[in-house]
Amino acid sequence: QVQLVESGGGLVQPGGSLRLSCAASGTIFSMNYMAWYRQAPGKEREFVAIITTSGNTNYADSVKGRFTISRDNAKNTMYLQMNSLKPEDTAVYYCKAELFGTVYWGQGTQVTVSS
Repeated sequence: QVQLVESGGGLVQPGGSLRLSCAASGTIFSMNYMAWYRQAPGKEREFVAIITTSGNTNYADSVKGRFTISRDNAKNTMYLQMNSLKPEDTAVYYCKAELFGTVYWGQGTQVTVSS
């Protein structure tokens, strides 16, 4: 059983930065991939970024050039560095991981971008 716990959300002004963390209860080295998703009020959950075991990354077009996903295997933690934040980035951000065919989700952390 894997548990994922997100942290680092909060209120930030447009143009500001936040770094989200996703701490896993088990080793993340064996996970096929880890990813960030987000869900804004009244909208479906959407893909934000993904990082594979080999370190390959991919991003949604809406965040390319502004967000950076990374992982620290020694700390069993994944990160999402978010820069140049916009009001439309406001959402609950969720961590997702797959291990041996089973998908796990965190509980989410709220990010609000507002002046």
